[in-house]
Amino acid sequence: MLKRKAMDFLCKWKSEKKKSLIITGARQVGKTFTVRAFAEENYDTFYELNSLENSELKAIFSGSLDADLILQLIRTYFADKPFIEGKTLIFLDEVQECPEAITALKFLTEDKRFDVIASGSALGMAFNRTSSFPVGSVEYIELTALDFEEFLWARGIENDIIESVRKHYVEKTKVHTALHLKFLDLLNEYLILGGMPEVLQTFVDSGDYLQADAVQRRLHRDYIFDIARFANPNSKIKAVSCYQSIPQQLSKENRKFQYSIVERGGTARKFESSIDWLGSAYFTVVANNISKIEYPPEHFAKDNNFKLYTTDIGMLVAMYDVKLKVALMTEKDIDKNSSNLLLRTAKGGLYESLAADFLYKKGLRKLYFYRNDAGTIEIEFLIVSDDGIIPLEVKAGRTATPSLNKILESENVTYGIKFASQNVGVAGKKITLPFYMMMFL
Repeated sequence: MLKRKAMDFLCKWKSEKKKSLIITGARQVGKTFTVRAFAEENYDTFYELNSLENSELKAIFSGSLDADLILQLIRTYFADKPFIEGKTLIFLDEVQECPEAITALKFLTEDKRFDVIASGSALGMAFNRTSSFPVGSVEYIELTALDFEEFLWARGIENDIIESVRKHYVEKTKVHTALHLKFLDLLNEYLILGGMPEVLQTFVDSGDYLQADAVQRRLHRDYIFDIARFANPNSKIKAVSCYQSIPQQLSKENRKFQYSIVERGGTARKFESSIDWLGSAYFTVVANNISKIEYPPEHFAKDNNFKLYTTDIGMLVAMYDVKLKVALMTEKDIDKNSSNLLLRTAKGGLYESLAADFLYKKGLRKLYFYRNDAGTIEIEFLIVSDDGIIPLEVKAGRTATPSLNKILESENVTYGIKFASQNVGVAGKKITLPFYMMMFL
């Protein structure tokens, strides 16, 4: 079973619970599996109501939302499972299919005899159709696909090894060459596989990239079908087009999302609602260009100057021909200038997207980059820390960093980080870190 960080959150929630819990996130990232595993370890009785798979269960919430009545109805439907006060978890899965169940969370929270978790893909999460949203009665956690640290656990890398690498990150000292090279290999695996649980479990069980690839491409098709199913009629075709254009968007030298790539003559007015929908469905994350590197960055964001990334690197790689994966498996050295045209064209965008994957899964929902009007300075990402705004330059090779060097001349920038395949190094205000250390940001 894949180890998830969310399990620690759920255990803490159980010990401190005052409210019901809503788990959001994209489809197929393991929400239902995680709740089931949590329930098995922590409760004697588990009632799982899936409104998508069994529409009859919606009737439980069709009349009075009195908690005692709802509990009676649930117990009637699940008569083979005895209710045990204080040791029962009620799980409302795919809750977006039953807005009345969302409203009922207020009353279920007030009844302290049982715990309640609701979950649903952000796709169609119809809070706006809920007659009375349970404000103040719920808390939230968003589950993403596995991040790189969870991926390492799945690949058998134990915590003490990860912590030894973290120590080098903190102290800014070089990692042992053998360990450094192994982590670069694991990073390459993550680039190819991503963090979708079914893909990773398939690879862990089989050790076969082809089997994992088949699952990955099926999930990609499922995502396209889900967009067509859940997006509103005015957005679905446009949202599919925007999503499928991402590989081409990332390979362009203009370095920003162009509506004209989605459709000849395309405009923001026509497609921006589709971009917004993809983000609310947790399919994509936007990085906005900012006009100046000052705090707070959102005040300087250019709304129509942005890049679009998938929230899991594996879902991006699934959009490419399988030959790209073959190239990534055979040409692991990211410093090397590939002879493969597909890899050479896609490489920069892939590693930018890998960085976006790391940042998104670290909890950053607003990403920023900087590119001046002349196009002479570009920094892939900027993050806000206690030390101010920190520029992050992402390199798919051992190339120079003129943009980062220029920005570091400013007194307003404390330091900057170059992420590449190189080992740890410090030169003035510039810190060079191996790419895998982005998991420690």
